[in-house]
Amino acid sequence: MDSPLPQQNDSRRGVITLSVMLATIMQALDTTIANVALPHVQGTMGTTQEQINWVLTSYVIAAAIFTPLTGFLASRFGRKRIFIWSIIGFTLTSMLCGAAQTLEQIVLFRVLQGIFGASLVPLSQSLLLDTYPREKHGSAMAMWGVGVMVGPILGPTLGGWLTEYYSWRWVFYINLPFGVLAWLGMATSVKETIMDTSRKFDLLGFSLLALAIGAFQLMLDRGESLDWFASREILMEAFLAGLCLYLFIVHTWTHQDPFINPKLFKDRNFCVGLFFIFLVGIVLLATMALLPPFMQNLMGYPVLDVGYVLAPRGLGTMLAMLLVGRLIARVDPRLLLVAGLLLTGLSLWDMTLFTTETSTSELIRSGVIQGFGLGLIFTPLTTISFSTLAPAFRNDGTALYSLLRNVGSGIGISIVITYLGHRTQINHEVFSSYLTPFSQPLQQAVQAGAYNLNTPAGLMTLDRDVTRQASTLAYLQDFRLMMFITLAAIPMTLFLRAGRRSKPELVMD
Repeated sequence: MDSPLPQQNDSRRGVITLSVMLATIMQALDTTIANVALPHVQGTMGTTQEQINWVLTSYVIAAAIFTPLTGFLASRFGRKRIFIWSIIGFTLTSMLCGAAQTLEQIVLFRVLQGIFGASLVPLSQSLLLDTYPREKHGSAMAMWGVGVMVGPILGPTLGGWLTEYYSWRWVFYINLPFGVLAWLGMATSVKETIMDTSRKFDLLGFSLLALAIGAFQLMLDRGESLDWFASREILMEAFLAGLCLYLFIVHTWTHQDPFINPKLFKDRNFCVGLFFIFLVGIVLLATMALLPPFMQNLMGYPVLDVGYVLAPRGLGTMLAMLLVGRLIARVDPRLLLVAGLLLTGLSLWDMTLFTTETSTSELIRSGVIQGFGLGLIFTPLTTISFSTLAPAFRNDGTALYSLLRNVGSGIGISIVITYLGHRTQINHEVFSSYLTPFSQPLQQAVQAGAYNLNTPAGLMTLDRDVTRQASTLAYLQDFRLMMFITLAAIPMTLFLRAGRRSKPELVMD
């Protein structure tokens, strides 16, 4: 087992923290920043919509598959070495993505970018936990969480601005300064961990988990376009994911040296924390997947304005994390967690009252409240999840933690998009049932000249308006679903323990 990194002095801690945040922000931005640029990439490459989606899918699947490998690589070859090579590889492949001339090239480079980027977030987390003494873990996780939470929120805004005023290639080139500074900081300030050369690589365990994650992620990405389980491909991917996951679990509990040590799951806080971070992933990116099309298609916002309106959400998250960093040593983190869940639920309830005439200030207000709530959730949750986990398990634990957050995001986006389409169809059918020759509101609209039911164009106009209203209501129903999911998590806080409070640890230079 690897030993934790020796505690650093204050000046070195500052450099390490800055380097870690740069690496975290760089990776977190890339989860959403490329979405806005896709139409422009499609125009440059001359591809179909389905083909260009592989620019996103290839990155997500590669990162998901290789995230669990982080713990073994850091233990076997040293955390500093793996971290530095991940930063270098991620930065170089980002440059290659920006310079790509064909679809095949950019998909290949995105796969490599996902492979190198998979280790950045979990290694950042474990490095900070080992750099700071236990009583300062809350503050350290607050700083780290700024990059993890704010990156995906600000990604669309920054991506839209770069694409609009420069080129879609700058969406990838922007990683160069982050990568260079992070590499310099890591190379000069971080000490290498003790390597466990006796640790064996469980190829079968990793292969089973990789197949399960890859098939599941592919199912989530392609399910909506292929009508889910009506498609043979989706059925095969679901079967493969379920079978490989079952075999992986059996293998983990029966193999002498499994890929993931089952002792990890004997820590109650860590297991409950995995469940919670899964829910955070659902709410964080699912909301960001719904609001931009709602604002663009139904409220008429331009793309850049959507980014500007959503940006204050990240400000709310940053403020909450700065506040939590000061409070977490004095307040039970479970109380902060409940407060964050309640605020997030309140913001989602506020969103269920949206209309197409909702003002910009109301959109910003609900976004700031939700961002603040998520900020209150993330830091206490991370702190308490690792408060009782042995330091030797941190590399593996942070890898699983990041994996569950990403899987939650994938599932959340798939759920809300599928539910949106389903509810739009149902709402359209219900609304249409009221449009009869005896409907007084319809007769008044015809008399006022709003519709001409005697022409195909008039009927199409009526159907378009009904679809618009059905879609609007479906978005609100989606927000209500996420509100219920968020509030349902509150009782789970009863299963968390406050964590042991230790005396200040000896600081060694």
